[in-house]
Amino acid sequence: MKRFSLKNKVAIITGGCGFFGAQICDALIELKCKAVLLDINKNKINISKKRLRNKNAEHILVDITDENQMEAKTKYIINKYKKIDILINNAAIDYKPKKKLRSSSFEKTTLENWIYEINVGLTGAFICSKLISKYMIKRRSGIILNISSDLSIIAPDQRLYSHLGSFKPVTYSVIKHGIVGLTKYLASYLAKYKIRVNSISPGGIENNQDRIFVNKIKKLIPLGRMAKKNEYKEIIQYLCSESSSYMTGQNIIIDGGRSII
Repeated sequence: MKRFSLKNKVAIITGGCGFFGAQICDALIELKCKAVLLDINKNKINISKKRLRNKNAEHILVDITDENQMEAKTKYIINKYKKIDILINNAAIDYKPKKKLRSSSFEKTTLENWIYEINVGLTGAFICSKLISKYMIKRRSGIILNISSDLSIIAPDQRLYSHLGSFKPVTYSVIKHGIVGLTKYLASYLAKYKIRVNSISPGGIENNQDRIFVNKIKKLIPLGRMAKKNEYKEIIQYLCSESSSYMTGQNIIIDGGRSII
């Protein structure tokens, strides 16, 4: 379908070489989109380059929390491709609960951790949206897709990690709530420039998690399982294409029904 096509489109994906970033990348490349993957992790970039060899992708090493760096890389992308059609704000600290990680408890959260994690997950999205929307405004066209979480609408259930003596950190929940707020603000502000902004709030994806954790979380999900890899592909394609041409400011929840209970 033509409205689902992303042929000749240029998309920037932050955190593009991580676990979910790779799935976003594959979803866009499948529709003939040029994927520009931004990441701060050199090792992940090298792995991604090997995985995507001969595919329609470019990798850029950058710290998205550094506005000067990000401005320089944005100018480079514009000079090379002459446009940016899509921005996907995906970068975040990938938290993995570990045994006895008591430092993740609220009362032991350091100000340093708070600032660092919010900088990556929320300030980075602000910086990228600010810089890239300037070019979208000039063209009066563009799509911004923010990656939130089911924890943008519900609180973390700390019982899921109790067997590990660990916690879901406060920063993750605050960041994902903030991403939804940023989505609504930008959607309203940029609508007159024909720029659409939406977010998705995915539930957890199967990725070799602790068996006890998986058994616990499945009981909280009406569909009785975590998401499978690439199960969010079509919603990403929909929101990045003209198929969703009348949708903006929305947060799409895809969590197997967890948040309805």
